[in-house]
Amino acid sequence: MLELLPLQSEAQAIADSINYVWVLVVCFLIFFMQPGFALLEAGQVRAKNVGNVLTKNMTDWALGVLTYFVVGAGLASIVGMLTSGSGLDVMAAFSYIGAPGSTGWINWVFGAVFAMTAATIVSGAVAERMDFTAYVVFVVVLTALIYPTVQGLTWAGGLLSGPTPDGTGGFIGEALGVGYLDFAGATVVHMVGGLAGLVAAKMVGPRKGRFDENGDSQPIPGHSMLLAVLGTLILAFGWYGFNVGTQATVLAVAEDGSLTFMGAALGRVVLVTTLGMGAGAVAAMAVSTAWQGKPDPLWMANGLLAGLVAVTGAVPHVTWWGGLLIGAIGGALVLPAYRWTVDTLQIDDVCGVFAVHGAAGAVGTILIPVFAASGSGTAILGDSWAFLGVDQLAMQVVGVAVIGTWTVLATGVTGLVVDATIGLRVSEEEEEAGLDAGEHGISTYPEFVGDSGPEASRRTVSADGGSVQTDGGVDDAADPIDGGEADD
Repeated sequence: MLELLPLQSEAQAIADSINYVWVLVVCFLIFFMQPGFALLEAGQVRAKNVGNVLTKNMTDWALGVLTYFVVGAGLASIVGMLTSGSGLDVMAAFSYIGAPGSTGWINWVFGAVFAMTAATIVSGAVAERMDFTAYVVFVVVLTALIYPTVQGLTWAGGLLSGPTPDGTGGFIGEALGVGYLDFAGATVVHMVGGLAGLVAAKMVGPRKGRFDENGDSQPIPGHSMLLAVLGTLILAFGWYGFNVGTQATVLAVAEDGSLTFMGAALGRVVLVTTLGMGAGAVAAMAVSTAWQGKPDPLWMANGLLAGLVAVTGAVPHVTWWGGLLIGAIGGALVLPAYRWTVDTLQIDDVCGVFAVHGAAGAVGTILIPVFAASGSGTAILGDSWAFLGVDQLAMQVVGVAVIGTWTVLATGVTGLVVDATIGLRVSEEEEEAGLDAGEHGISTYPEFVGDSGPEASRRTVSADGGSVQTDGGVDDAADPIDGGEADD
């Protein structure tokens, strides 16, 4: 006769099963951010470069996951060991590779989707002029070394991790008495990608025509606002996996063996994520209206993403109204941070990745202690507030500085080596013809630009009753639509 075991005795197995299924679903959601990035970046480049951007996004995922599996994930563990009080165990660091039937493989996939997000951000900064082979090398280095090192310093128990009773915390964490707070990667993922993109964009140089002879920036609009905004909304959808999914425990086992639903923790994360997103979009819309005289849909889209980035590290730690304020600050910073990047630094960051991912990630993470929630839920506006203290604020500043310094230096060295060996940039002829034709021998929009040869990208078409040109050049038949005015 079949004996049914009491539910209590199976509580841990049930909780683990549901939690790991939840993690897998989250991984799939985060992967869906990849087409969001592809559409967002494709919309912000000219028609002649769309295929190149799409190829780079596919490369981020395909080559990135292989590199992270073979090298990156293990290196993260090694960095964590070397920068903390724990001993070095190389075999343990790479144990996930040969662990059939264990949850280690699931944990690895969860780490991999975060690594791929950091890699993908870079492609938006260097679009329309970076050599594809050089970009491939950047992807390998970022997923094998740059991002895994940051992961090791933070999430893998390394330098910035908090103190432990047995003294195996990170060296800085032990010294300051607190650990670095970045829940889902505002700095570990997004700031790393934003800074790496900024450095790479500086080293590869601006697109032809981006700055005039006086050094003043000249606009080069992308070919499709529709794709850019659609990509933004897909990213926002996937971001729920990014933030809410990092709250990986859906069911917990109480001391009496009963199952407890972690509704309060999940609720705070999803609420702060949503409020930060909305506040970022509204703040960016207000700033663009004040700055330019009219609300700009692309800046609103970027503000929405910046609000999400700003709260990504903070979502389980801050009050709901604190999350709203952090998101608004992130969104409000986007336009001025972008103008500073372009006008002051004179860096051609095509998709504004530093403003959206770098600046917002750093500021939002530093502000976590200022808007921290105490957890009692009984104070003003139904959510109690508690400043985490000077030590925690100092740790946040130090952590941002450490991660930022490593990312800038590592990316800079990589760029110097690649430029000396392969060359970072395509030729002027390829840039003029478009990277679709020059790098891949294809045309993403053959109905509009003819065949896939370089000369095809210079043809004019009648799109809306008038002749327009699609490649940014000038001829007698039309004015360009990607940096000037079109004749109707």
